[in-house]
Amino acid sequence: MERERAEALVVLEEPVNAARRKEIGDLASAWRLPTVFPREQVDAGGLIAYGTSLREAARRMARYADEVLRGAEPGDLAIEAALRHELIVDLRTARRIGVTIPRELAARANQVIE
Repeated sequence: MERERAEALVVLEEPVNAARRKEIGDLASAWRLPTVFPREQVDAGGLIAYGTSLREAARRMARYADEVLRGAEPGDLAIEAALRHELIVDLRTARRIGVTIPRELAARANQVIE
């Protein structure tokens, strides 16, 4: 990141990144690098976390399991895309790395960490 003079970092939702999310977040913070993490890795200390709500996905999966257990044929069930995404803005990280979050963005967030 230093060699390429990165101005921001997007962390992909991959198992290796999830396992090392805290280390990635700490390094990004030390370099004052605005970082976007997947929704479920909000605890990594990034500036923003965005992605599909796994809670919502789990509810949908439970509904599918219920229908199959009640006799529905899996092939007859509709395929659904995850349409609900969540945006989390961490103002603590913003202050730490010297980034100003526009009020409009914070207002659109599902959660703001103070």
